[in-house]
Amino acid sequence: MSKDKVEAVERALAVLNAFHADKPAMTLGEIASATGLYKSTILRLAGSLERLGYLIREERGAFRLGPALWRLGSIYRAGFNLGAAIRPELRSLVEATGETASFYIREGQSRVCLFRHNSPQSARHHLDEGTELPLNAGASAHVLLAFSNGAKGPKAKAVQQRGYYISLGERDPQVAAVAVPVFDLAGEFRGALAISGLIGRFKEKARQAALAELSASAHRLRTMLPARE
Repeated sequence: MSKDKVEAVERALAVLNAFHADKPAMTLGEIASATGLYKSTILRLAGSLERLGYLIREERGAFRLGPALWRLGSIYRAGFNLGAAIRPELRSLVEATGETASFYIREGQSRVCLFRHNSPQSARHHLDEGTELPLNAGASAHVLLAFSNGAKGPKAKAVQQRGYYISLGERDPQVAAVAVPVFDLAGEFRGALAISGLIGRFKEKARQAALAELSASAHRLRTMLPARE
């Protein structure tokens, strides 16, 4: 990452980043509190942001985001490649854990391995992209079931509250897996991110370490994946 920075640009972006779904309109004082910037600084930045369409000032003085951001967001979504965001995460997960990393989506009553990065180890859980598997067993299957629309029942609720699922030999007696849900910027569920390995090697300590890596990866993806059109 470059160390070069322009203070005025970073301050302007800090003002824009202060807005969120729960706070679509903010007063000058609220922006100052959220950013730590002086009100006079914010007003100078806001003047430029308003002229370029990045901010709108309402009649009562509150600010909200402007249409220029919608235009840029539309361009971003139009050019977005899901694999471009997920593949680097899978690669990092394999490097961190030594096991196979996969991203699954639900298709009806099946799960599909949309993207995967296999472990470099000779003895491993090998998966091919496009592999279709049942939804009745496996860590990613339980996550897909729990976070799909209309999920009900105590098991789904337990997975939702826990935020992950660990399976031990459910589908294949030789395989253990850990999976977490992946959401986009709008909070919509997009799929299950999983790490799987041979059960004799992928033991409790390794599974907990993998869970931490998966959670961090899912958090990063949530900041990158655009909302669906």
